[in-house]
Amino acid sequence: MRDFHLPGRSAVFAENGVCASSHPLAASTALDVLKSGGNAVDAAIAGAVLLGICEPQMTGLGGDCFVLLKPPGEDRVTALNGSGRAPKGLSAAEMRSRGLSAVPVRGVEAVTLPGAVDAFCKLSADWGKKPLQDILAPAIHYAEHGVPVAPRVAFDWAEDAPHLQGRARDLFLFGGNAPQPGQIFRAPGQAEVLRRIAREGRAGYYEGEVAEDLIASLRALGGTHTLDDLAATACDYVDPVSGPYKNIDLLEHPPNGQGATAILMLKILRHFDIAAMDPFGAARAHIEAEAAKLAYDARNRFIADPDHMTRLDHMLSDKTAAALAALIDPKRAMAAAAPLTEAVHKDTIYITVVDRDRMAVSLIYSVYFGFGSGFASDRFGINFQNRGAGFTLTEGHPNEAAGGKRPMHTIIPGMIAKNGRVVMPFGVMGGAYQPCGHARFVSNIVDFGMDPQAAIDGARSFSGPDGMQVERGYSDEVRAELAAMGHEVSIPRTPLGGAQAILIGEDGILTAGSDPRKDGVALGY
Repeated sequence: MRDFHLPGRSAVFAENGVCASSHPLAASTALDVLKSGGNAVDAAIAGAVLLGICEPQMTGLGGDCFVLLKPPGEDRVTALNGSGRAPKGLSAAEMRSRGLSAVPVRGVEAVTLPGAVDAFCKLSADWGKKPLQDILAPAIHYAEHGVPVAPRVAFDWAEDAPHLQGRARDLFLFGGNAPQPGQIFRAPGQAEVLRRIAREGRAGYYEGEVAEDLIASLRALGGTHTLDDLAATACDYVDPVSGPYKNIDLLEHPPNGQGATAILMLKILRHFDIAAMDPFGAARAHIEAEAAKLAYDARNRFIADPDHMTRLDHMLSDKTAAALAALIDPKRAMAAAAPLTEAVHKDTIYITVVDRDRMAVSLIYSVYFGFGSGFASDRFGINFQNRGAGFTLTEGHPNEAAGGKRPMHTIIPGMIAKNGRVVMPFGVMGGAYQPCGHARFVSNIVDFGMDPQAAIDGARSFSGPDGMQVERGYSDEVRAELAAMGHEVSIPRTPLGGAQAILIGEDGILTAGSDPRKDGVALGY
């Protein structure tokens, strides 16, 4: 039990349904959908789409999503890949001929076709109870009438504002400046797009005037995108990948997402007695950092569009994990396992919902970098993602940029199962941090017996391209110990990630947590 003398928040307990989200309006909207007879899919879509208005720097209708879904009354989990593809005209060879060594992260070359809207329409048709008109009504209302900008959103908005370009500056800046907390943000163009989707389904977005606006805007920026590219966008149902950690199994979305990285990292950590360590001491942070270096190196070598990836079994094998664990010195930091060549950043939303029938949805939805590419469509103001920055230009690499391919994705929804029963949908936002965040969260639950809120609250560290970032929740003594081990320690300006989780208890009680690093809450009834 937490110390009630100290700042913090309690886990949320409920019986009938819960939503945990990074913004209060999204959580309350999802709960209203549940109370009015909708199921977890209806609620998750309603909340996620609204988050594109509440947190436009993180996500929006120009982005992608991944979903894990547990149907009611079952412990089977299905996955939906709602990530878009590169336009047919994209060519790594052409970019190399211009002297580029990486896809320009804020260039039109990085803009992949948006897949989330197709996925939302598919989810609603296949699994939802309510019509799209009802599900999208809250987001339409708030896009038209506006939402007050929340404090963490305002902080991120100011960080990302310099990357806005052209039309996007008119849409997302207030007199040339990022908004202050409490200022009202409106997106009437997006409200109109949502009305069309509500009436016409995916055709309201991937065909007609909205599609013409998207493609004309990209072509004017020098993109190779075509109406045929956009119309061909389609999500896919796939099987999750999974791996054990002590008495639980971690379920992740398969490639082109990076969820396999979290599974490999936990398999490496199984070779160390994490439970015997101080949960917020230097020893655990060090072992995690070394495991992350090795797991992320494997990610960069292997994860790609599933049609081009051939070594997933090798990446997830126990033998591979054991060989990697043997490379870790418990007292000394290794040099980087390999240069992290793919672009990484920290901009995503996550929402999870469990309903009274115990349907569970784990959904993550993103435009990648802050405001994605920094570009937006001229008429309707749809912010374009820059997921193509997840490609490499290395010739022959399975993740080499090419037309029609899906890039390696950082967003990963998760679920935990125990003895064959799904017990927790969860997610950790934060770009490259996400696999490390999944491993830390699972370990907090399994090794230290924390409830979902405590597991989310705990201090975080991450060894990545910027050295070892250690949040202020760690003591100065721990930071000094880590530096003495050879880590390049710094305190990140922005906290590491954000998380949401819902524990489905055998006693019928739902226990939820929401990350204080964001503006959100968990709400139940």
